[in-house]
Formats: sequence, C-alpha cells, structure tokens
Amino acid sequence: MVTLQAKNLTLNEVHQLLDLQPSVQRVRFTDVLNLPDLTEWEMAKMAQIRIDFQAYWQAGKVLEGQVQLLVLAPLLRLAGYYRSPIQLSLEQAIAEIMLDDEDTKITGRLDLLAARRDSVTPLWVLIVESKNSQVDALNGLPQLLTYASQSLTSQESVWGLATNGFSYYFVRLISGETLSYQLLPELNLLDSDRALVLLQVLKGILLQ
Repeated sequence: MVTLQAKNLTLNEVHQLLDLQPSVQRVRFTDVLNLPDLTEWEMAKMAQIRIDFQAYWQAGKVLEGQVQLLVLAPLLRLAGYYRSPIQLSLEQAIAEIMLDDEDTKITGRLDLLAARRDSVTPLWVLIVESKNSQVDALNGLPQLLTYASQSLTSQESVWGLATNGFSYYFVRLISGETLSYQLLPELNLLDSDRALVLLQVLKGILLQ
C-alpha cells in the first residue's frame, strides 16, 4: 500500500490520480453566483481588514497562522459564516482517499471547512487552504482540489478557496460524468475594488 500526502502532490498528479478535469472555458463570478450588494458598514469593515493586513504585510512575511487570524477569521465572520446552520472546522483530518487501484491512498488535513449542519449529511459549503504571504496562493490548489473532491460523493458541487492573505483564488468543483473544476479570476485584498468583490463572493456562496 502506497500512502501519498496531499500537500506533496502536484496539480498534474491530482488531475491524474483523481481523474479530475479543469474547465477550458473562462468563467466569471457573475456566471455562477448572484453577488449581493454591500452595505456602507460592510464596506467600512472590509477596508479595515485590508488596512490591518497591509500593515503586517509591509513589515515582512505574514505567517499562515497570522493570515487566518488577520484576514480569514474577520472576513468569514463579516460574510456570515459564523452563523447557524454553518459550522466552521479547523485542521480537520480528511478520511483516507482510496484510489481505484486500491493500492494507493491519499491522506491530508483541511485548513478550514465550512459546512451546513442542518441535515443528516453535512453539506460542504467552502474549503479553505491558506499559505503564508511569501508563497503563491496557487501552490495550495492541488491540496484544495484533493480535499474538496471528497465532498462530491454526496453533493453536486462545492467551493474552495486558496489564499496567501492578499491573493485569493476561488475554485468550483462539479460532479458529473467526469469530475471537473472551474478556476475563477484572482481577487486581491490590497485592491479596494477587488476586496469588495471578495466579500460579495463569500456572501454569494452562502446564498446558493
């Protein structure tokens, strides 16, 4: 039995091992989500999150734990992820992923999972993979896809988010005849307009 760590897999390996296909079509957020309007209060809170993070980022490397505290925690609270029936789980080990040949399994640990707990089977809403500020956010994509793919045995689609604090990539996995995913355009916390879209997207995912 060969055991693989999700954090060590390349994107090509994830495609091959999980039979996962990237979408070839360019997808915009408005193609897949209804983006709600933001209140003046929400925009002011978002500006403060951006200012707080920027101060740390300009002073040097922002560690993964700091990214979670400075940005993800207040951002998810602002977007409504702290409210029932959503429940957040941190550092949650995934069940071992057994591949078709039954001689290989993948293990790993989610950074953060948001799931609806108002049904017998929890519905995964959003999976987050975070990195420190000096690592490209897309380096977390192979892990994110590996973890998120496991939810599609009980639901049709799921959202993932890879971030390093200032750069944000959303990915939408879709089940069907083939397992596929859509990588959405990058959003950036340090750009005031795109930071507001980031909050709109998080709120829009909850409204699906």
